[in-house]
Amino acid sequence: MGPLVARLGRGGQRLRHADRAHPWVLDTAVVVLVFLMFCLPDLMHGGTGDGDAPRRFRLAFTRLPPVAMLALQLGLVLPLLWRRRRPMVAFATITAVFVLQWSLGAALRADIALFIALYSLALHGPLRQLPWACAVMAAGMGLVALRASDAVSVWDALFFLLSTATAALALGLVVRIRRAQLAGLRDRAARLEIERDQRSRLAAATERARVAREMHDIVGHNLSVMITLADAGAYATDTSPERGLEALQLIGDTGRTALGELRRVLGVLRDAADGPARAPELSPQPGVADVEALCDGVRGAGLEVVYRTAGEVDALDSGVQLTVYRIVQEALTNTLKHAGAGTRVNLSVVVEDARLVIRVRDNGPAGHPGTGNEEGHGLVGMRERAALYGGTVSAEPAAGGGWTVEATLELTHRAGTR
Repeated sequence: MGPLVARLGRGGQRLRHADRAHPWVLDTAVVVLVFLMFCLPDLMHGGTGDGDAPRRFRLAFTRLPPVAMLALQLGLVLPLLWRRRRPMVAFATITAVFVLQWSLGAALRADIALFIALYSLALHGPLRQLPWACAVMAAGMGLVALRASDAVSVWDALFFLLSTATAALALGLVVRIRRAQLAGLRDRAARLEIERDQRSRLAAATERARVAREMHDIVGHNLSVMITLADAGAYATDTSPERGLEALQLIGDTGRTALGELRRVLGVLRDAADGPARAPELSPQPGVADVEALCDGVRGAGLEVVYRTAGEVDALDSGVQLTVYRIVQEALTNTLKHAGAGTRVNLSVVVEDARLVIRVRDNGPAGHPGTGNEEGHGLVGMRERAALYGGTVSAEPAAGGGWTVEATLELTHRAGTR
């Protein structure tokens, strides 16, 4: 049964595609089929009142000339050509011919077209037109029952005709509801696919932004330290060779640290197809405990950093600790780039109830990025990191000279995807 059902499903799908491409073919086929099955026998036998019909039927109905019979048959059948495009027009036209035919007392097998038109109206037409169509249909069936009363009981005729009309109406509504359900399922599947693609693109964009922040913090900070050390070493080569050698050693240490962090960040981007054997050795993400080592690095580059903490900073979760480290790293990097060596920096990381406050203040010139209308990427990155924990970052000239960066994180805030 499985392969048979699958073949039938594929065949039905091909027919639907063909019907959408050439809808007139199916409509023409319906008209031809109805004419061959219900019109041609009447033309050959002179109508239901002749031939092998019971005598009471032959006496009850009028025999029409072949030309008049053909005209009525065409009036009943041809409107089926537009039963899907204009269902109400087709139904009204067929009903008018149907009433004319029964007013003449003639009975034709082509009257089946009226039930087909009612089915098409229920399937394709506006639902608000159905009550009027049903009322007209009931009146037409009453006319038929009265004209056929000499051959069959009025109530028997009404029961048969109204049952047939009800079946046609119900079938049309059932198919309409089924098609609406399938269309709704297809639409929902399409929306889910679009939402899935959007979530994938959003996740990719979020990951790109995260990696960009990490790369900016790592490369920007370490390159700033290395440039400052290289300048200081070049200046001290002639006057104090040992200071120049120390600067070269610090440059090497800083470069190795930067290389290790870059390997850690880029390792998460490695394709899984590379296999675990080729995966890099990853180190833990930096946290509050690594801020002291960060300060030592910038002290070697010439900054005078005074660092203090307050509260249970070691109890913070790893995500918050990474955010603290990166904000401090970016703030010290900006101070090193824009204030230069010899600047004094006061750095504090304080946990106050459900908040964490980071303050970085230096005594350099008030010329850091952010004083004008354009903000640097570093300040934008700090604000993005703080926003993950419902926090804010402010950077502005300090009273009495220098520059102040203050970041506030809400420790009760649940961070989203980082």
